[in-house]
Amino acid sequence: VFVHYVGKLHGTDQVFDSSRKRGKPFSFTLGAGEVIAAWDQGVAQMNKGETCLLVCPPELAYGDRGVPGAIPPKATLDFEVELLDCTPLK
Repeated sequence: VFVHYVGKLHGTDQVFDSSRKRGKPFSFTLGAGEVIAAWDQGVAQMNKGETCLLVCPPELAYGDRGVPGAIPPKATLDFEVELLDCTPLK
């Protein structure tokens, strides 16, 4: 799948990552464990062209470890995700 996203710490305007800022969509294989579990679950429910807010609890995101310098441990995350395209696996 191909998405644009903006990631923030839950309930704040603190952006920690954004494909839009880089100007390039992010791609991953849905259900392959390439992204946090909340994305695999949430994006699977989306339709092409749809934008949604994924509120990701720590257990479906980065858990107790967080991401040093970007995401604190046990953080709930908000991702605004736009599903740009999806291509079936062959």
